[in-house]
Amino acid sequence: MTRFALMWILALTLAGQTQKARPRPKAKTPAPAKTAQPKAEEKPKFPIVSLKVDGNHIFHADQILAVAGIRLGEEANEAAFEAARNRLVNCGFFETVGYKYGPSADGTGYAASFQVKEVEQSYPVRFERIAKPEKELRDILRKADPLFGEQAPGTKQILERYARILEPVAGERIVGRVMPGEDGTLNIVFHPVRMPPSVAEVEFVKNSVLPASALRNAVAGAAVGAVYEEAKFRQILEASIRPLYEARGRLRVAFPKITTEPLKDVNGLRVTVEVAEGDTFTLGDVKVTTEALPARDLLRAADLKTDDIANFKEINAGVDRMKSMVRRHGYLLAKATVERQLDDAHKKVNLTVHIDPGKRFVFSRLNIKGLDILSEPQIRKAWALKEGEPFNPDYPDAFLARLREEGVFENLGKTKAEVKTDEQSGTAEVTLSFSAEAPATPGRRGRRSPGLQ
Repeated sequence: MTRFALMWILALTLAGQTQKARPRPKAKTPAPAKTAQPKAEEKPKFPIVSLKVDGNHIFHADQILAVAGIRLGEEANEAAFEAARNRLVNCGFFETVGYKYGPSADGTGYAASFQVKEVEQSYPVRFERIAKPEKELRDILRKADPLFGEQAPGTKQILERYARILEPVAGERIVGRVMPGEDGTLNIVFHPVRMPPSVAEVEFVKNSVLPASALRNAVAGAAVGAVYEEAKFRQILEASIRPLYEARGRLRVAFPKITTEPLKDVNGLRVTVEVAEGDTFTLGDVKVTTEALPARDLLRAADLKTDDIANFKEINAGVDRMKSMVRRHGYLLAKATVERQLDDAHKKVNLTVHIDPGKRFVFSRLNIKGLDILSEPQIRKAWALKEGEPFNPDYPDAFLARLREEGVFENLGKTKAEVKTDEQSGTAEVTLSFSAEAPATPGRRGRRSPGLQ
């Protein structure tokens, strides 16, 4: 065997031994999966550490910040404050809204504030023709808006926003308007968009003292054809039906139940009113309180009949006679209120009449128009009211009537008495105007009365 062949065989032997000695690789065991650890909540880098409101005097700062929707601990950035400002502007309660923020004094975050100017004018909030209790409607608005109260500004934002809040509850379209109430004062009124039905017929039941025809006639002018709203309809009953019963002493008359039903032949409602007529009351004691005149003189002028049926038509006329008597003594602005004390056990009513005389006026000056220089002094001499005396408002017309009755002037035409009062000085100035009567026959001049210009 040659040397080369031996070397080749030896190389093959060593190669086999090396391959046999190499260890077999083991299968790798998978590493256990790592569990995700919860991250700690990151705190705002620039938190709001103080909040305040400047310029408010109607609403509390907490109410305003609740609408703004920005809170302590939140991050202070311009986008958040712009959004808060827009919420305040759009709520309708503020004319202007601004904000500012900067590093707090202790360096722990930002101090922020809102500057507001509130809408000053506000109106009572009312609801009409919404078939839900008023308390429920108010609670809904109060829950939706921290600034809602008994009154609110009449801004477009508020009217539209509150109407949209109420619509799901009412189940129909709602509109809000600023409109006058029964007393003339302005109110915010929320009501359905649909037109309300009108009154076509009125019926009365359970009445016996007065016939139904008399009651229907009494309300016909004000009720029939008018838009039906129960509150307003009850006002019509109080103004037109109650006086009829109180003239008969039925002071406890009431209208406990009112029902409505649509009519088939006409576009309107039949309104049925249940009447509780009550018992008859008689007039008991009558007292007068005033500093103007003695009470006994006023009671004599009133001429009220006690222990008789309490006819309030006559009673009111008697109170008017008291006021007239007080006014004839110079108290031109006298007012009277009647306080009733009903004794249900004895079916009597006792009255206390309070008369507020107001300021006393005195006569200051007499002016005369339409008389010549000879007749005017005579009229002034006949005029009995002296300057500085309490002014009787009935005297000027009574004076002119007496001149006509006595025939002081022939062919006396139209006469007029004008009274000008000055409440500040408490004086009354009178101007008497005279004129001659026109000719009786066209084209023919009548004889002018002496003294008339």
